[in-house]
Amino acid sequence: MKIAVIGTGYVGLVSGTCFSEYGHQVTCVDKDAAKIDALKKGVIPIFEPGLDIMVARNQAEGLLHFTTSLEDAMKGAQAVFIAVGTPSRRGDGHADLQYVFEAVEELADYIEDFTVVVTKSTVPVGTGAEIKKRLLARLDPSLFSVASNPEFLREGAAIEDFMRPDRVVVGVEDERAQSVMKELYRPLNLNESPLVFTDRETAEIIKYAANAFLATKISFINEMADLCEAVGADVQSVAKGIGLDKRIGSKFLHAGPGFGGSCFPKDTRALVHSADDYGVPMRIVRSVVDVNENRKLAMADKVIKAAGGSVDGKHIAVLGLTFKPNTDDMRESPSLDIIPALQKAGANIHAFDPKGMDEAKEMLENVTFHDDAYGPLDGADALVIITEWNQFRALDLKDIKGRMKSPLMVDLRNIYARADLEAHGFTYVGIGRKF
Repeated sequence: MKIAVIGTGYVGLVSGTCFSEYGHQVTCVDKDAAKIDALKKGVIPIFEPGLDIMVARNQAEGLLHFTTSLEDAMKGAQAVFIAVGTPSRRGDGHADLQYVFEAVEELADYIEDFTVVVTKSTVPVGTGAEIKKRLLARLDPSLFSVASNPEFLREGAAIEDFMRPDRVVVGVEDERAQSVMKELYRPLNLNESPLVFTDRETAEIIKYAANAFLATKISFINEMADLCEAVGADVQSVAKGIGLDKRIGSKFLHAGPGFGGSCFPKDTRALVHSADDYGVPMRIVRSVVDVNENRKLAMADKVIKAAGGSVDGKHIAVLGLTFKPNTDDMRESPSLDIIPALQKAGANIHAFDPKGMDEAKEMLENVTFHDDAYGPLDGADALVIITEWNQFRALDLKDIKGRMKSPLMVDLRNIYARADLEAHGFTYVGIGRKF
């Protein structure tokens, strides 16, 4: 099949590339000419393991194309995916849909035969209906159908998630659209991945409900970690004890500095505000948002307390800046709250991240950035681990201690064991643990 993908951000580029891996003819469109030129040369604007190899392979095979011309991309396309950004709108927290509707208005000019218009972007319930309304003002209803196909891609594991998904959710309103979407995802039949067809509104809610539920698990275990610290219990054992219950599951029960990234923060906020518009308050989700915001600032207080009650004039080494490992994404990362709070308390920050430093330099001021994980530690009064990159899990503790002015580790991801650190002469502070 021939498809067009509008937007070459994280979702659009990964989705378009993976569809080409299925064997479909895919053209990805973006208004950013410099980005398109770079993609044609194999330069990938994001870090996602394996994506560069897959892009190069499918370009070489003539299955994946990049252009700034929506008209060219739409020629012969049986489906067009809208994969533009839907950031939180300034001032009220609603999802900003301006880029979605701009794409709809533009693509309407190039629909000549029946085309399924698919929202891949995360959009509030009712967006598909609004897209249909706008297209009906421009086109005969026989020429299009509007579908919802939300993405469930984890940054750092997006290709695996697309090629071997837990499920694919598709919201449609007619048989023609369902037939096209079945054909698009037919290669997944070999993996027996569930293809769940619903109405459009249900598909839109599924995306938000999934992210809100996972975010709830994170905020829940973080509050349990606080209780564990207060009473001398161990949150990792608590997480294991409840996670072995199949009704709960072990995933997303890792205590830490709070969730970040491009999805959970904006999607939980958008769900709260969208539900308010329908007179249905999301009390649990609103609490999740509040707990997470408070969590990030509380981590700075934790560091200050561990450092003896003051970091004024102290050298604080920070390892990990992105919101999670295996990505260069700094959006809503806990580091963006923790580091400024420490600086406000007088700390001098020295930092390293394997992939996020270019973006971090644009978002964090007065930070001394280093070229490796050991550079920030020379003369440090404390080491703070914010992101659990694999390369931070086996640091040379003897070397680190020799570099630091004071051997204090504040491990906000619980990747080390207290006994190991104390055996090397460190003072160790974890999250909700006594071991």
